[in-house]
Amino acid sequence: MNDLIIFPDQLTAMSVSQLQALPPAHLVEVQRNLGQLADWLKKEQAKVHTAMQQRFEELERAARAETGKDFGTVRFQDGPLCVSVDKPKRVSWDQRQLAEIAKRIAASGDRIEDYLDIEFSVSESRFNNWPTSLREQFEAARTVKPGKAVFALDLDSEE
Repeated sequence: MNDLIIFPDQLTAMSVSQLQALPPAHLVEVQRNLGQLADWLKKEQAKVHTAMQQRFEELERAARAETGKDFGTVRFQDGPLCVSVDKPKRVSWDQRQLAEIAKRIAASGDRIEDYLDIEFSVSESRFNNWPTSLREQFEAARTVKPGKAVFALDLDSEE
């Protein structure tokens, strides 16, 4: 972010149309500087988060013990600071074990859907390697949507 041509306050004031009309060198600068800024922001946020974890670790532990909550939000005071810490619960399931349980549910005559959420998917590489006759059977169930485009800009060395 050295030798800026377009300064942050100018960028903020620009419309999409104005950005679109920028000369190539300016467009490259804007993209490069925003990428650097995003990287810097991520690193600094991680550093501040780690500092807060370390600073409030004991107070959070005490608040969780007092409320009996391993997850969710706890609140406590640290001098003049009112601190709220939300620790979400992240649950994962062993897919092989769930498949075995599903087989037992089906064998007992119950509907699997009454107990488990089921989502089928096919990897794109697997689908592309199937013979045409097999792919045709699945195509009606397949929807392809575009993802978000990613732009990378570089100036030719001639300019």
